[in-house]
Amino acid sequence: MSFQPVKFYQTGTFTVGNRLLPPEERSVQASAKRYNSINSGHRACQGCGEALGARYAIDAAMEAADGQIIAANATGCLEVFSTPYPETSWQIPWIHSLFGNTAAVATGVAAALKVKGKHDVRVVAQGGDGGTTDIGFGCLSGMFERNDDVLYICYDNGGYMNTGVQRSSATPPAARTATTMAVGPEPGNVFGQGKFVPAIAMAHDIPYVATATVADLRDLEAKVSRAMEIRGARYIHILVPCPLGWGTASHDTIRMARLAKETGIFPVFEAEHGEIKSVLTIRRPLPVEEYLRPQKRYAHLFGKNPAVETIAHIQALADRNIRKYRLEARQGSH
Repeated sequence: MSFQPVKFYQTGTFTVGNRLLPPEERSVQASAKRYNSINSGHRACQGCGEALGARYAIDAAMEAADGQIIAANATGCLEVFSTPYPETSWQIPWIHSLFGNTAAVATGVAAALKVKGKHDVRVVAQGGDGGTTDIGFGCLSGMFERNDDVLYICYDNGGYMNTGVQRSSATPPAARTATTMAVGPEPGNVFGQGKFVPAIAMAHDIPYVATATVADLRDLEAKVSRAMEIRGARYIHILVPCPLGWGTASHDTIRMARLAKETGIFPVFEAEHGEIKSVLTIRRPLPVEEYLRPQKRYAHLFGKNPAVETIAHIQALADRNIRKYRLEARQGSH
């Protein structure tokens, strides 16, 4: 039988059938030679978005750096489920820092490598939103200000999930946690608080800033690869849904990440030196209710008396993201 090129017509994912594509077009995860930087045996919850995000990101970084990576990891879910002493699921040089000093530890590693003349060994720092937006924010800002040669990756699941689902400064408005108002006229996290660290990183004018989700594998891998081409401070913020903290089904992790992007709740873009260079556009923006309703942390919005005003407020925030980052695809574009 003669060879006939295979064409793929997919609207939701680019992962299916990767191994039928030419090697140069395959995703890192589709390659039989992927590094498996975080291997089997870890103790993440079923459907853990952070486990997926770390696997995708670090494997892509390893591919880009020809396997020459040292990672510093903040205390948090990723550290706890991957390295229960004396075991580890990591197959790379990996350092456990304190909760709040991951960026500083990574900076020290990068400085030591520079002194030793090992310019081919690259440094990655990683942590959750608690260790990034809260406890480690000062060290992270210092890393940005000094333009240290470190790629910092934040896996954002919107709370301190490892210690019981407490609120962080990345917890979205109206979402319920163990430390937000449980009852009253406006339960859940308040509006007007929190930090969107990608925008703060852009304000530092560092070489590269990007956002991504675990729902868009090729986009995530491409951004990590791009970041590894650059020297200096780089920041990638990855949305990683948490079935436990969000109250979603374990099989809906990718769906929830995709809905966050398709509603405008989580803008996906990349920027260089404070200027946005590209965005993942939305063909047809979905109402935020489609994203909120499957999550038990928003169940109070859909009771006998739906919180219409609160939902409308969240919709307005999503609409603002769409306008601000120009996320809606123009008619006729792809």
